[in-house]
Amino acid sequence: MTREDKRVLSQDPHAVREPRENNLEMAIGHEVRTFRKKLGITVADLAASTGMSIGMLSKIETGNTSPSLTTLQTLSRALGVPITAFFRRFEEPRSATFVKAGEGVNMERRGTRAGHQYSLLGHIENNTSGVMVEPYLITLTKDSDVFPTFQHEGMEFLYMLEGEVVYRHGEQLYRMQPGDSLFFDADAPHGPEELVTLPARYLSIISYPQNRPGSEG
Repeated sequence: MTREDKRVLSQDPHAVREPRENNLEMAIGHEVRTFRKKLGITVADLAASTGMSIGMLSKIETGNTSPSLTTLQTLSRALGVPITAFFRRFEEPRSATFVKAGEGVNMERRGTRAGHQYSLLGHIENNTSGVMVEPYLITLTKDSDVFPTFQHEGMEFLYMLEGEVVYRHGEQLYRMQPGDSLFFDADAPHGPEELVTLPARYLSIISYPQNRPGSEG
């Protein structure tokens, strides 16, 4: 991809969702009120169409009561939205991993060769994306073995930080220097082919479908 290649990506990295509610009743009430106003109807109109009292609807919209499943089903029919739409502002806390410099977890992974240090920089299980991501800081030294290939499921992104290596992906060779990156389908054979300048360090970020095994490259 060059500077002239201005293709449009489908995801806006700066998009911000509406603020989330921490209280379930408040979250439901906000959605009921929002959907009612979108239809241009009053609380009295909604009460008439659902058979509920104006007072009960007011309590629901202000988060002062916890509506039953039956009540939510009635409201979903009256407002013309799925029942799950009432919960969209309510989320459980999402996980994050912060790793100080030099404090990554050193791993001995399947296929690791002598002199190849893998430092895992973070790991989140059961995330909402359906994708597992394993970020590694890989260090190669003068004692490192050169080996032909890794091959595993998923996608992999490399970013060169220090040193120089010739990296193989399939039948292609890439001379990687600091600032260079390589993004590839990890199902093709890949790995360092030649260690040119050592020590060498690069980031390796591997992604693969959740609940399936990944492997470093």
